[in-house]
Amino acid sequence: MCVGIPMKILSVDGIAGRATGDEGEALIDLSLVGDVAPGTWVLTHLGHAREVITEQEAELIARALRGLRSIMQGAGAGDAFADLDNRSPSLPPHLEAARLAGKTTA
Repeated sequence: MCVGIPMKILSVDGIAGRATGDEGEALIDLSLVGDVAPGTWVLTHLGHAREVITEQEAELIARALRGLRSIMQGAGAGDAFADLDNRSPSLPPHLEAARLAGKTTA
């Protein structure tokens, strides 16, 4: 399983950026996300920023990761997944469009 880590950009030097998150500071490759400014939140994987995200998305992801870490240590998840409570499962927009057009295989 691949896990993306939300990080906030502290400084930028070309295609490299210094960023911080729950796991500390790291130097990350920014070449996949283009120009970003300090203060921007990105989702990182293996030292590379994969996409720009909002601060709200970063907090939800960080909360979920903290909940998973807590579960792995034998404790409960707390409110780590509160944003998913009382929400019905949904398909990504492109799959929902295909389903509505009758282009699904079942």
